[in-house]
Amino acid sequence: MTRVLIGATSEVVRAGLESLLATVPTFKVVGSFPIGAALAKFEELLPDVLLLDLESSEDEAMSLPIDSGISPLVVLTDTTENSWAVEALRSGTRAILPRDVTSEEIVAAIQAAATGLVVLHPHVLHSMLSPIPPAEESEPDPSDQTLTPREIEVLCMVAEGLGNKEIASRLGISDHTVKFHISSIFAKLGASSRTEAVTVGIRQGLIMV
Repeated sequence: MTRVLIGATSEVVRAGLESLLATVPTFKVVGSFPIGAALAKFEELLPDVLLLDLESSEDEAMSLPIDSGISPLVVLTDTTENSWAVEALRSGTRAILPRDVTSEEIVAAIQAAATGLVVLHPHVLHSMLSPIPPAEESEPDPSDQTLTPREIEVLCMVAEGLGNKEIASRLGISDHTVKFHISSIFAKLGASSRTEAVTVGIRQGLIMV
């Protein structure tokens, strides 16, 4: 029996995925929540596969776990850019599929991910094998990476010296979600530490001093 935890922002999408998985005798849905709640419930529910439907850039940021022990991820996303797909695979994602794939493809991807296989839809594979544009080959310019309003909020709290738990408490979100936001902030600002991220944030005018 493969235990699957579903995470999706849309209640309609969650209901559709639940109905789909209910038709597969070897699947058991252990929970279905908005993405942040699904990530927060991971340690409690311990699914074999974490199925995430990503429909926004903020969802994409949260889908990249930085903790070890996260279940194989099966991601449904409209984003198939080379750099995002590579980072997702490095972060524990086992399957990347467009959001408009068939039910059969979703089921097959979950089954494959549960056994340790990596699944890439042809569209995603084509994107990853395409020549990297010169802009990607050059040193990334942090100014081209726009932080979301929530990421700016988190960055300002980091600048205040708050820890992850304090940030989570103040924003009413989980520790996992805070970690995902910070990971995304580091990537977008080209920073390797909280201090460097704050320094870049001040330089770009994201943090008022």
